[in-house]
Amino acid sequence: MELEIFSAAFLSALLTIILIDLVLAGDNALIIGLVARNLPKKTQNKVIFWGTFGAIAIRAAMAILVVYILAVPGFMLGGGLALVWIARKLLTPDDNAETSHLAKAPAATFAGAVRTIVIADAVMGVDNVLAIGGAAHGSILLIVLGLAISVPIIVWGSQLVIKLVDRYPSVILLGGAVLAWTAYSMIVREPLLVAWFEAHPATKLVVAILIFSISLGPWYSERLSEHMKPLVVLLPALLVWMLSFEVAASVWKVQVDYLLAKDEGEYLLEGLRWLGWLPLAALFLWVREQLIQRSRRTARS
Repeated sequence: MELEIFSAAFLSALLTIILIDLVLAGDNALIIGLVARNLPKKTQNKVIFWGTFGAIAIRAAMAILVVYILAVPGFMLGGGLALVWIARKLLTPDDNAETSHLAKAPAATFAGAVRTIVIADAVMGVDNVLAIGGAAHGSILLIVLGLAISVPIIVWGSQLVIKLVDRYPSVILLGGAVLAWTAYSMIVREPLLVAWFEAHPATKLVVAILIFSISLGPWYSERLSEHMKPLVVLLPALLVWMLSFEVAASVWKVQVDYLLAKDEGEYLLEGLRWLGWLPLAALFLWVREQLIQRSRRTARS
């Protein structure tokens, strides 16, 4: 359905698309800016240009193929997992950096930066294309305008992010959180898993904890003191352990509430829930200590 140019419906749809671009294209600008932030100035401009070009090219292709892409089984799941990997890479400190804070870029080369940006854009562009396609009401002109409008938003936004990160390194954490949230929203909307999540709502919280823990772990691990670093793994693992019993209860139809338990099996299950994590935590701490001591011995030799 093509809308008449400059009609009230056309202008309303165009305004909607501009708002969508401001919200969703900002994610791409954030990622491009964070990936390019530590490269030389000339290389930064090239990365922003080619990253933006790649984002628009990918979105243009998706606008045509999105119906077929979303029909591919596992696409949303695979895309979500890819974003988790990118988020973790984004927040992992550079071992070769002179300082240990996380204001160092995960991509040290032009090719590496562009590759990371293109992968992120390919995954994160799905929501943008779907939103613009819906707001355009089938108008090819509005879809093209929507893609064109997102170009300056991404370019200017990327440059702004680089300036912000130079002054406020914690902005990097925001980029990781954006990627983690997008990954979570894609995974829980995977058609192969939608029915499972609807039948077992507790699994959504388990997935959210895992995604955010894996994605943001490097940031917190770098900033905690040595004896506090195990908490980055232990606290999310404990939450997942507890919630997994809620999931098990809904799957196997058993009671995991001690006050409502009816037989010995349910009492044992509740005891395992509250105490079973202790030996696992102790084993984790012991293995971690052994690995640290081994690395120290290797460094001395």
